[in-house]
Amino acid sequence: MKLYLIRHGESEGNSLGRIQGQEEYHLTDNGRKQAELVGRYIKEKHITHLYSSDLIRAWDTASIISNHIDVKPVKAQDVREIHLGPLQNLTRTEIYEKYPDVIETSIILSGIEGTESAESITNRCSHFLSEMLQKHMNEHVAVVSHGGFLSIFLMYIIVGEQWPRHKRPFQLSNTSVTSIEWREGKYSPLIHYTNKTDHLLMNETSSKGLL
Repeated sequence: MKLYLIRHGESEGNSLGRIQGQEEYHLTDNGRKQAELVGRYIKEKHITHLYSSDLIRAWDTASIISNHIDVKPVKAQDVREIHLGPLQNLTRTEIYEKYPDVIETSIILSGIEGTESAESITNRCSHFLSEMLQKHMNEHVAVVSHGGFLSIFLMYIIVGEQWPRHKRPFQLSNTSVTSIEWREGKYSPLIHYTNKTDHLLMNETSSKGLL
């Protein structure tokens, strides 16, 4: 299976510097342009299946991509962004002012009441990866999701349930593409590249944004 992980286009929350979590924000005009560009790029990958988070910023990105690859997107709640409870809709400055202990931990694993647990995130990663490998071993799959979830999903692919012990090493830009391949009879996946954004060179206003 060839798996292409795509972060959604720039959202209104990204442009405002807000941590979105599972709150809903629409794409900006720039985000829609980014989605068009990644759609043109991913068209060359002969995608057979397209999955997306059901949050609007990801779903709209997937819908735009769908127009380029002629594959209808399927909603997958497993790849929703991490639920960040009371941290959602705040800027990082506001979070550090209200919850200073987060500076020493992480926004995703803060342990603050109402935020999603590491166990819940692990279960989502495990379920989704198992489903993809079972259904699509010899196919090309694209997944549109979020910066927080995808960075953890990548760590899960590499180190499994030990991912909470590692600092988040993957910073993924809006509409970046990460390519991973599982070959028949091979246990370990091959990571071809992460955070590829060459397709955005035509769009000088692209940005990394937040979650």
